[in-house]
Amino acid sequence: MGLLCSLVSMATEPVKEGNIITGHVIEKGSENSLPYATVLIVETGEGTVTDAEGYFRFKGIPAGNYTLKVQSIGYNTQTKRITVGKDFTVDMHFVMEEETIMTDEVVVSANRNETSRKVAPVVVNVMSNKLFETVNSNNLAKSLSYQSGLRVENNCQNCGFPQVRINGLEGPYSQILINSRPVMSALSGVYGLEQIPTNMIERVEVVRGGGSALFGANAVGGTINIITKDPVSNSFQVASTMSNLNGKVWEQYMGANASLVSSDNSYGIALYQSYRNRNPYDADGDGFSELGKLNMNTFGLRSYYRPTQFSRISLEYHTTNEFRRGGNKFDLQPHETDITEQTKHIINSGGLTYDVFFNEYRHKLSVYGSAQHIDRNSYYGAEENPNAYGRTKDLTAVGGAMYVGNMDDCLFSPATFTGGLEYNYNSLHDVMTGYNRDLRQNVRIISGFAQNEWKMNYFTLLAGFRLDKHNLIDNVIFSPRVNLLWKPSDKLQGRLTWSTGFRAPQAYDEDLHVAAVGGEAMIIRLADGLKPERSNSFSGSVDWSFNIGHFQSDLLVEGFYTSLNDVFYLTGIGKDADTGAEIQERRNGYGARVYGANIDYKIAHGREAQLQLGFTLQRSRYTEAVSWSKDADVAPIKRMPRTPDYYGYFTFTSAPLKNFDFSLSGIYTGPMVVPHFAGYIEKDRLEHTPNFMELNLKLNYTFVLNDHLKLQVNGGVQNMFNAFQKDLDKGALRDSKYFYGPTQPRTYFIGIKIFN
Repeated sequence: MGLLCSLVSMATEPVKEGNIITGHVIEKGSENSLPYATVLIVETGEGTVTDAEGYFRFKGIPAGNYTLKVQSIGYNTQTKRITVGKDFTVDMHFVMEEETIMTDEVVVSANRNETSRKVAPVVVNVMSNKLFETVNSNNLAKSLSYQSGLRVENNCQNCGFPQVRINGLEGPYSQILINSRPVMSALSGVYGLEQIPTNMIERVEVVRGGGSALFGANAVGGTINIITKDPVSNSFQVASTMSNLNGKVWEQYMGANASLVSSDNSYGIALYQSYRNRNPYDADGDGFSELGKLNMNTFGLRSYYRPTQFSRISLEYHTTNEFRRGGNKFDLQPHETDITEQTKHIINSGGLTYDVFFNEYRHKLSVYGSAQHIDRNSYYGAEENPNAYGRTKDLTAVGGAMYVGNMDDCLFSPATFTGGLEYNYNSLHDVMTGYNRDLRQNVRIISGFAQNEWKMNYFTLLAGFRLDKHNLIDNVIFSPRVNLLWKPSDKLQGRLTWSTGFRAPQAYDEDLHVAAVGGEAMIIRLADGLKPERSNSFSGSVDWSFNIGHFQSDLLVEGFYTSLNDVFYLTGIGKDADTGAEIQERRNGYGARVYGANIDYKIAHGREAQLQLGFTLQRSRYTEAVSWSKDADVAPIKRMPRTPDYYGYFTFTSAPLKNFDFSLSGIYTGPMVVPHFAGYIEKDRLEHTPNFMELNLKLNYTFVLNDHLKLQVNGGVQNMFNAFQKDLDKGALRDSKYFYGPTQPRTYFIGIKIFN
């Protein structure tokens, strides 16, 4: 009888379905189900997509607390905290609003851990695929100027050497990361911004200033962290664009993406391919290019495998094959021309990461390794020089381990501790026999870092430090950093940051580029006894979200101040006695001060109107005047060259119809001073440039072919009023470094995209 009662009891008792998450995603207003939205468990990276009825399901999820994130194109991202148990099913309901202003993205560049942007202790600005689409950008160099405090410039009229400045500090002051790894070397920094296609990027996280100590003390100007696309659902996209530069030459682009994920989310792979081809563009009809010939192919992947629910192995790899050439007489060999700057790059880069979680994801250990190898064949020469060929080999390797632990009570509040060790190695061999150059540089940096983030009701305090032993510097470099977040409400955040940093006496990206000036090569050398450059940085900001009637708004005001001691600068010292090349020497100055304010404002009303503005006011000055020319009649300068005191951008998007949208965007560049070397002109002189306003228009129409397939046709014009440098040097004696303002002329484009 007892056995019978037990069987009856078991039959009538409901079956426990635990370790399961289910949910439904709908659209606000219409209450329609939202199919094919991406659903992600932030802590584990496990993802899925909603079905045709808007439902999703995870099973086998270990008990614990998680963050669930839902994303869909055209809608604001939503996150919710959930608790999973072994005895019950978690059922969630998401109501998605049309995308207006994104202020709560999940970022990693604030403290190396995934954190909501609103509660990050430092200001992290995010560039997404939506921005790349808005400004019709197919590479990173065309995108970065759409962030306040950032400005991309072209530093060579021949080959197109791009450089990004953060808060007025030139490229080598900033650190470019790929998936949080510092594999971008000095050599890859020469043309690297153009060699990263946007279709490999999930998002770009920008930290202005030195507030992110865990990524390296050499990030004085800031950090640009490129997060590549991770597989989260089965999807594909193919896009192609044809562009015409001011009615003269053509550029072709094609990109393809595919993502595959297993049904149980235990493994996945995302693939991408990019092709770009541009003919040389001659703006003034002198037979010499202002934008060189370019042919580039990129292929890459990112994949993952989960051996268990508490571990993940991630693999990333990409390869780039690029040819670029600028100058004249493109039908001849480089040594048969008046000027040629030509490079052929073969780049292979990849990384492997193993993440393991403990104690219900409260503790995490990451072990990682990344490497990049570059093989470059080059010609930098003038006047039919047969000895200007060169060969460069570059290997960068990074390895390390990082631990993250969450504590319920640490002294006075809950806290998160992050610590780790990292080894960075770079081997560079640059040979140009015609210029008596055989540069061998081996850089080895052993680093340790630690920080603790205390989280209180209205405040977050993050204190950390980094120890770096650089083989080119005698002493260990200690770099402390402190960040304070004040968060009285979800609508208002205030932040204060102090950080220190350094730059080692070594070759940087511009040292590996040879400019042509007055028919001669110009080469950079390091002065004997060059000392490290050190920095102190302070910043403070207020971020306020508010409504104006039915419009959502967000205002961010940030002030910054950076002092540089033993600042590096370049000065002309004459010609090399053997080769006749002009020599510029990198020396230590007394110091410099860079200070100012960044202002970001966003306002939106659904999809009907979305406006984003950014503006920077700043001053960049040496504490004592420095000489930039070998001519004794040319006065030294205190103002840093190529740095305007004010610049900014805007983007405006509108979707008046369900299938039609358009965008306007623009970049403003204020006046600045630019060195102009003799050759085409009689003597060296400092030029004062005009201001520029670059305006762009893009139109999109999307055809819905079926539930799983869409076709988009787009077209427009970039730099529609042809705001381009008017006083270009001409002919074989030109100063190729005398190039400023917008990086491309008026450009018409038309494109097509197929995606699901």
